[in-house]
Amino acid sequence: MKRVGFLLKVKLERLEEYKQIHQQVWPEMLQALSKAGWHNYSLFLREDGLLFGYFETPVSLQQAQSRMAVEEVNRRWQVMMAPFFESANNSRADEMFVELTEVFHLD
Repeated sequence: MKRVGFLLKVKLERLEEYKQIHQQVWPEMLQALSKAGWHNYSLFLREDGLLFGYFETPVSLQQAQSRMAVEEVNRRWQVMMAPFFESANNSRADEMFVELTEVFHLD
C-alpha cells in the first residue's frame, strides 16, 4: 500500500461548517472511496484552515484520483465542497492536492 499525505486550505469563515459536513459523509461517497481504493482515509484540520489529508491506496495518488473522477457521487460532492476551499484558479479541491513526500514511517 502506498501512503499518501496531502494539504489543502479551507476558508476560515467555513471551518465549522466544513467540520459539520464531515460528521455525516454521504454513504454513497464512502462506498465510492472504498471502491476506488482509498483506505484509512483521514482529514486533520488546523485552526488557520490548513487541512492535512492521509489515505492508503494500492495505486498512485493520480490513479486514485482518476478512479474517483469517474464516480458521479464524487462530482456532486466536489461541487458542494468547492466553496469551502481557497483556490487561485477555481479548481476543484480534489484537483488541488499538494502531495507530501513521506520521509519516515514506523512499521
